[in-house]
Amino acid sequence: MHRRDFFSVVTIFTLGLVPPALGQGKDNLPLIALLLPMKEGTDLAKLRQAAFREALKANGFAEGVNYSLVTRFLEGDFSRVEPVVREMGMLKPRVAVIAAMGMSAFHQLYPDTPVVFTGVEADPIALGWVQSYVHPGGMMTGNVMNAVGGEETMAQKRLSIFRELLPDANKIGIVGAGTNPLLMKEKEALQKISGQFGFEIVHYDIKSADDLESAFAAGVADAIGAFYISGEPLMFANLSKVIAFAMASRKPTFGPYPEWGRAGLLMSYAQDPLEGYRNAGAYAAKIIKGAKPSDLPVEQASRFVLVLNKRTARSLGVSIPSHLLALADEVIE
Repeated sequence: MHRRDFFSVVTIFTLGLVPPALGQGKDNLPLIALLLPMKEGTDLAKLRQAAFREALKANGFAEGVNYSLVTRFLEGDFSRVEPVVREMGMLKPRVAVIAAMGMSAFHQLYPDTPVVFTGVEADPIALGWVQSYVHPGGMMTGNVMNAVGGEETMAQKRLSIFRELLPDANKIGIVGAGTNPLLMKEKEALQKISGQFGFEIVHYDIKSADDLESAFAAGVADAIGAFYISGEPLMFANLSKVIAFAMASRKPTFGPYPEWGRAGLLMSYAQDPLEGYRNAGAYAAKIIKGAKPSDLPVEQASRFVLVLNKRTARSLGVSIPSHLLALADEVIE
């Protein structure tokens, strides 16, 4: 046996033998594959897994009784996307649930497997994932942050709030890796919308967490007025490091998801991510019951969360307008 063939056999054995029937897991139960972009064991991952399971339970599905669940983690590393989605596909799940990162790769490799996406800011029609929001028309459906305007609408809302927080700021540094089409759309949207609020956008691209220190240092040297943390998984996977460098920079910093504001950034605004996972769980249940993804409309987020960190504002000497405090869903004291 050749060395390459040997390792292929070992890999398949390690993953577990492919179930004999399509989409069946342990004890011949329908198998759901869940792909999360963050690291295993983190609070971020645990909360999303719990929300997903709760939705399945609310729809009459008990784990180990009505379905089996396998979860994989990308750890914010784009290089893991292809091997991890290949592994998931080999297990032949009845339905795969994926948060943006890994969506296109999985669908290209396994076009006949139903896929539910969650928490996507970009337009799934523009990405070629669905034909329309009402009638997706293929094997993919799910939920998005904003069906109308996509990434640009979210960028406009975030920048408008941030302008009220920092009326004198004129330059924002975006920190993140720019290797994924979804992330490029995030940057393009910020660049397009920023002029409306008098912001100049500067990109500080990173390839790994090791580049964070130099990226923040470059922003400080460039005398930027504030930092924006990209919504990509690499940043999420290194949340504590990002927060530490952001705080050390002494620059007001904002990000897209509630966890960023809670962890110490000045502000965050986004869909409630747990709502997205609950919706994805409900759709996974419907597909196992026999619904076709092509007939399940792409859902629009109904709950958005504005987090303002008053403690961070005080440390930076930023005064939060009273009307924003009144609008905030969460104020961190």
